[in-house]
Amino acid sequence: MTQRDWVEWHRDYDDPGSLLSLRGELVQEHLRTELDRAPAGDVRLISLCAGQGRDVIGVLAGHPRRNDVRARLVELDERNVAVARQAAQAAGLDGVEVLQADAGITDACAGAVPAQIVVACGIFGNISDSDIHATVAALPSLCAPGALVLWTRHRMPPDLTPAVRSWFEDAGFREEAFDVSDDGFMSVGAHRLTGEPASLMPGQRLFTFAART
Repeated sequence: MTQRDWVEWHRDYDDPGSLLSLRGELVQEHLRTELDRAPAGDVRLISLCAGQGRDVIGVLAGHPRRNDVRARLVELDERNVAVARQAAQAAGLDGVEVLQADAGITDACAGAVPAQIVVACGIFGNISDSDIHATVAALPSLCAPGALVLWTRHRMPPDLTPAVRSWFEDAGFREEAFDVSDDGFMSVGAHRLTGEPASLMPGQRLFTFAART
């Protein structure tokens, strides 16, 4: 088994007909809507396994609330970290921090949570079912009251998304949207925390990326 090249993986963002490009558009639409209706003042955002930060930076670069957002993008691949930092700097996003760290450990979130927006995209298709369940159960510890969590997952058989959606409900979230691509393969979920936030547990391992061929 070899690890996927996560820099090469991002190239599909540049193909407007790709599922990754479509996924990015859906995620960005939810981000814009959430920023549009956020109360005045600072808005905390954290993005786990953020890659090159295209979803978040692509929205903030042209959004009227850009200067209100205090974002941490957590990414392990140093090449993607460099790209994200360059993109944030080029867009003049002084409130965006790109942290090179393992997002699967809660320590990477310390100091950036509780957040009003949590982006957990590109994760649930690359970790075990038990890790997905554990991550969803821990998400209230990353959230401010009423926070929005965005997540993605493929729907290859056996489709796990019904279980994931129920796990969010069990963890105190209300589903606000569940978008599915026309071919039924890809999905984007948006869940609002309606239960109580939890305290962040330092040093907790939430997930580990699986090896890919």
